[in-house]
This record gives sequence, structure tokens and C-alpha cells, in this order.
Amino acid sequence: MARNIVVIGSGPAAVFAAMEAKRRDAAVAVTLVTDEACEPYEKPPLSKAVLLGKSQPEDAPIAGPGGLARHGVEVRHNARCTTIDRAAREIVTAQGRLSYDALVIATGSTMRELPALPMSMSRVHYLRTDAHARALKAELAAAKRVVVIGAGLIGLEVAASARELGCDVAVIEFAPRIMARACDPETGELIAKEHAQRGVDIRLGTAVARAAAQANGIVIETNKGETLDAGLVVVGTGVKPDDALAGAAGLKVDDGIIVDAQCRTSDPAIFAAGDCTRFPGPAGLVRLENWRHAQDHGALAGRNAAGASDSYNTVPSYWTEQYDLYVQGVGWPEPAPDSLVRRPLAGKGTLLMEMKGGVIVHAIGINAQRDLAAVRRLIERKVPVDAGALADPAQPFNAMLKAKT
Repeated sequence: MARNIVVIGSGPAAVFAAMEAKRRDAAVAVTLVTDEACEPYEKPPLSKAVLLGKSQPEDAPIAGPGGLARHGVEVRHNARCTTIDRAAREIVTAQGRLSYDALVIATGSTMRELPALPMSMSRVHYLRTDAHARALKAELAAAKRVVVIGAGLIGLEVAASARELGCDVAVIEFAPRIMARACDPETGELIAKEHAQRGVDIRLGTAVARAAAQANGIVIETNKGETLDAGLVVVGTGVKPDDALAGAAGLKVDDGIIVDAQCRTSDPAIFAAGDCTRFPGPAGLVRLENWRHAQDHGALAGRNAAGASDSYNTVPSYWTEQYDLYVQGVGWPEPAPDSLVRRPLAGKGTLLMEMKGGVIVHAIGINAQRDLAAVRRLIERKVPVDAGALADPAQPFNAMLKAKT
């Protein structure tokens, strides 16, 4: 009798877990359960192309053309999982019980809700699903003044999209700089200047003190005593791991589902991957919230659920698109790098590399896709490099790779 592998979730971690499990062992029966009604879709476009009307969520299925069915994976839609019965090795969904030999939890993350601006408040938007994106897009068409709470990746992507749609945009950020978790101060300042040149009003060190709904919008009072009138508000203040299901099942949870390097939880029959987990990083347990990590982590969890014993050692990365800026980060940020090396590039391009022990450990670039592809390989292979050569645009990265080989 074929083994049953069940995957809970609908993001890239879940989809790649399901596909890799089937690829690892074609004889297993793989079922993905999701609370959504549609084929799992890419979420990065929601804050960009979808809001701008350039695409629809269904245009970008994570599993590619033909969806998961083309990969031999059964999908149970509208099947929210409510309970994991570990003793019976079954999950309980809105459609009944489903047995498993191995289970992969890839429930992702949930949005952090601001008490002053709850999701239930009229003209307040949080962006996580296609339904959220469609609702926001519909209101943006008539909005004149948009206030975005949070200057992280999602907040700034929405701000850029709203500005391209002709809205007046203000961004409120409590931290002293934008994208504080994602990039260095100098790169953040370059991005902030681009927003300012486009007409976005960014207010740093500012928080929402109170908010009140009005007939034609929302009035926001800040901790600095300022008042902002908004036709609509978008809240992008981060996410938290969706680990409640795992915690209720008695799995080890601490700000995320705790997994080992093979994505195993405290139950040997259950794996977990993606945003919902904390896993071994270079300096202890960490969480990552980006697409590339979710894909790689999920793929590994799926392979191991199907019988492999691989360990997670990928180099993390992220990207964000704002106007004509394509920002990418690669590697593990180093709290105390030996040196920082910046390479100037053409136009608005720039590239910053962090070095430790003679090798690059982390890099972040603006409009530096080709260079970062080579830098990723330098990081992955731990190639010793000269800081002077890194700073010189005339010294190609590929030559450094060839010198190693």
C-alpha cells in the first residue's frame, strides 16, 4: 500500500514540499490541503503587478502551468486544517479526516494587526492573499490620499505602486530608517531618496497613536502630535509565524515551530518548513520570511518526508521591486563584519558586500542582478577574495570564481 504524505499550506514551502516529495518517490500519494479555493499562487506580485493591474494572482501558479495536478499532487481546496491527531496520524479538516504516514506543516505566517487599525475597520487594508489584493486594488482606484504603516518590503512596495497609480502617499515608520531588517543604512537611504523624489512622504521615528474612521476616510494621530487624513490605510507592520496548529498538537514551538537541519519537528513523523519555523542557522535558531527560503526549505522537507535525509545549508536571499529599483540581498548578514566593500555600478546601481575571514558572507545590491548571481556563487563556495578587487568595477566576479577553480 502506498505511503501517504500530507502537506498543510498553500505557499511556496508547501507547494515545493509536495512536488519534491513526489519527485523523490513517485509511489507515494501526496495530498496538499489548503483553506483557499484556488490553485496556490505567487504572493510577491500582490503588492506590485496585481495592484498595478498588470497581472492577476491566478496568472502565476507556484507549481507552474497545469498546477500541482501536473506533478501528481492531489489538492484539497477549502479544507482548513483544524487539528493534528498525532496518535492516529491523521489531520482533521473542514472536509473530514485525512491519514498520513508523514506530515509537512507549511502554514506560513500571519499578519501583525495594529489595535488602532484593526482588519475589520473600514478603509483599512492588510495585504496577504489574493482577496486582500483585489479589495485594495478596487479602493486604490478612487483613493486620493494613502497612508502606509511600515517601511519594510511590503509597505514600500505598496507605497510605490500607489504612487504609480497617482495617489498621494505618506509612509509612517517607527524605526529611525527604512528597511532596517533588510539592508544597511546607506542602501536604505538610496531607496528612501528614490521614494522622496517620486513624491512619497516618509516619516521616520513615527507611530500611530490613535485612528478614527470618518465619512470619507480615516484620521490618524501620530505619537508626535501630527494628524494625517487618509482615504485608505495599508498596514504592513510585519508577520508572525503561524504555529498555532503545531502548538496545539504538542509539537515544540517557540516563536515558530522548532525543526532540526532536516526539517524534522519534535515528532519524527512530522516535518515543517518555511515562515512558520525556526531552524538552525549559522549562530543558533533563526526565522526567515522570504520566498527563496520558503522554496528551498519546503523542497528539503518534502524530500525528507519521502525518505531522504538531506540537511538545509542554502544561502538565503530576498528581492523587492520599487519603481525602477530591483533590490536583492544574498547571504547571512554579519553582525560584526571585518569590512564593508561597496562597488559602484552604472546608473542607480550599487552593490555592498560584507566580508568575514577573507570571504564574502552577505551582499545587497540595487539593479545588480548579474553581479549578485556571481556573488552568490562566491558566498556558496566560500571563495577567498581581495577587498580591493571587489571594489573595482573593472574586476569581474566570474574571474574570481575561475581563479578558485
